Amino acid sequence: MKGFASDNYAGVHPEVIAAIAEANVDHAVAYGEDPWTARAEELLRDHFGPAARSWLVFNGTGANVLAFRALCRPWQAVICAETAHVNVDEGGAPEAIGGTKLLTVPTPDGKLTPGTVDTHLLRVGDEHAVQPRVVSVTQSTELGTRYEPGELRELADHAHAHGLLLHVDGSRLANAAAGLAVSLAATTTDVGVDAVSFGGTKNGLLGGEALVLLDDAVGEGTTYLRKQTLQLASKGRFLGAQFVALLEGDLWRTSAAHANAMAARLAVAVERIPGVTVTQRVQANAVFALLPPGVAERLQRDVRFYTWDESTGEVRWMCSWDTTEDEVDAFADRIAQACGAAVAG
Repeated sequence: MKGFASDNYAGVHPEVIAAIAEANVDHAVAYGEDPWTARAEELLRDHFGPAARSWLVFNGTGANVLAFRALCRPWQAVICAETAHVNVDEGGAPEAIGGTKLLTVPTPDGKLTPGTVDTHLLRVGDEHAVQPRVVSVTQSTELGTRYEPGELRELADHAHAHGLLLHVDGSRLANAAAGLAVSLAATTTDVGVDAVSFGGTKNGLLGGEALVLLDDAVGEGTTYLRKQTLQLASKGRFLGAQFVALLEGDLWRTSAAHANAMAARLAVAVERIPGVTVTQRVQANAVFALLPPGVAERLQRDVRFYTWDESTGEVRWMCSWDTTEDEVDAFADRIAQACGAAVAG
């Protein structure tokens, strides 16, 4: 049985492998000066709007650190949810490598609101305090929830009214857009987002993300910062080829929609099991749940997944572009058996 630990565990989509193989012919100019990168940048403009400027990078942490370096000066900070990936899962890179302080906000569902942003706007203009510059949200969030376009518009308007920028950590942006049945632009450009870290790795790429800047007034020197942040690929055509495969057709949407559907199927199945409580709305490709004592440990002997919150025992199950209905059903059956055994003592 495949694990349900992370969509990073999934392999590379065959169409992406084929695109890499096709690009692996003869020589091509290095450092992104190749036709695949040019086509990828064109496709990113098609999806995010004609003003979009993009820089391909290796991974999500690199995209986020580059974004913060491009948007902030050394005395400025980023407001984010306490559970944000940039805060809990990037090894302190935004602060250690980017030099950007994070100002965190506790949230029940991983989502910021204008009111929670305001908690860090109390010392604006005070030279003794770091100054907020960016509001960073994750779409979809680390808790599997997502922002409606109207919620992002409200956040963008609020940020702009206070001289701030809105950044979207979109490592699972495709899952959010597929779940909302909208375009990538509808949940970013069209609602006033200024910058996006657009993810591909969790959606079937071998490894590739993109920083996309949507505001012409920001991001001076990003080309130099990408190199300085160790994110300039010498053989850039292989990043470009992956994004061409992802964005030229509907692969980004079909892969994300499938992962979402498998998570929804799993949630429906486990909600019927006595003793299992689904703790978050299932709006992307993640299911969060509480299990009876000892059940998670019993299941983890055979199937990999993470305990999300050690204090409560809450677990996280992730579905991927290659998760099958049979795998979901078999896992749900195994959960039911383990819960039954725990009840029986």
